[in-house]
Amino acid sequence: MSLGGYLIYIALLLIIPLWAQSKVKSTYKKYSRVATSSAMTGAQVARKILDDNGLFDVHIEETRGKLSDHYDPRKKVVRLSSENYHGHSMAASAIAAHEVGHAIQDAEAYAFLRFRHALVPIANLGSNMSFFLIFAGIIFGMMNLVLFGIVFMSAAVLFQLVTLPVEFNASNRAMAQLVSTGTIRNNEERETKKVLNAAALTYVAAALVAVAELVRFILMYVAANND
Repeated sequence: MSLGGYLIYIALLLIIPLWAQSKVKSTYKKYSRVATSSAMTGAQVARKILDDNGLFDVHIEETRGKLSDHYDPRKKVVRLSSENYHGHSMAASAIAAHEVGHAIQDAEAYAFLRFRHALVPIANLGSNMSFFLIFAGIIFGMMNLVLFGIVFMSAAVLFQLVTLPVEFNASNRAMAQLVSTGTIRNNEERETKKVLNAAALTYVAAALVAVAELVRFILMYVAANND
């Protein structure tokens, strides 16, 4: 790869995640100012969906940070950032329902979610070790180390790819639950989908970057072996 091509490649790796983050923030900011017709808070939305699905043992907690919302499968807790916990907006309802979607996946033993949980320790090891092994192998001319690094990186990339169906499925569940519970009306579905789709972009961007990096190192390894 030429220097110009390499710089373009690096720029794309930086631009794609930044664009996705910008899209999420701008969409969230816009729809955090638009109240739902039900006027329910994010916490109320989450509780109603959980109860309607028989998940009375799953708790809801307020957590610090902006867009720090997540579901903790170990403690069976949906954690919502303060703005979404107390907010009456479309953004708050969409994000709360999405996190509850993960709780429903957990309760139903959704295959991709279970697979992702199983990959966590391997993916963490891969993320921590892969670049060290690859660059050490390149510096010392030890291609076996590069190969080991690629194997470790593959585990981390697999985790990113498995995350995609998990997140999209949670968003689909969120939309279905928001409509069935009457939290949003038909004329609000389009705006709610925009919030969920924008959030999904961050995972798509992360997966694209991870795959691109893996392919680049595989090509480097193949080229070095052919020399």
